[in-house]
Amino acid sequence: MDEILKSDQILREYSNSNISESRKKEILKIVGCTKEELDKNLWSIVNKNDSINLVKVEKIIKEYGYPGKTLVGEPTNKAVWYVIQHSKKIPEYFELIKLSGEKNEIPMTLVATMEDRMLMYEGKEQIYGTQGAGRMIYDEKGNQVFFNFIWPIQNPAKVNELRKKVGFNGTIEDYAKSLEIPYSLFTMKDFKKLKLVTTFKH
Repeated sequence: MDEILKSDQILREYSNSNISESRKKEILKIVGCTKEELDKNLWSIVNKNDSINLVKVEKIIKEYGYPGKTLVGEPTNKAVWYVIQHSKKIPEYFELIKLSGEKNEIPMTLVATMEDRMLMYEGKEQIYGTQGAGRMIYDEKGNQVFFNFIWPIQNPAKVNELRKKVGFNGTIEDYAKSLEIPYSLFTMKDFKKLKLVTTFKH
């Protein structure tokens, strides 16, 4: 389980713009790749690892149910959550994740984050404001630009109250700032008005 968690996170850590060069070198040694290989093939390697990890965790779930805090301790209890969060099978496993959160086997913040992602993937408004998004769009002058935003929220007026209820410490404004996204009210109507560059795959 710890190895699954490590393999899910380590390459995503490498892609973080704030990572130090010394840490990048450590990761290259761990994964056994050159800088050139990883820079060129990072996301194809990530996707391959994700597929392998998904097969592993589905077997674990089938045998044990969700391996939560009682069974595997912390932070190992987050391993399966990460793998499902990075898969296309969130709808299949969300009720299990939700039940695990209600039993205090994983933090409710993780349940909220997965629910938001599921809603976003379904083209619906999120609840807790955990999901940032990016799209290539045409600006007013017809230029292609990359636009980062917080995915539309169901009830912006109560989002900070809802975040606090499930255990998030910071406000939506704080969270957006941590993602380097200026927070402003952005609705589904606003999203539908964007002139998307349809050839761009996010």
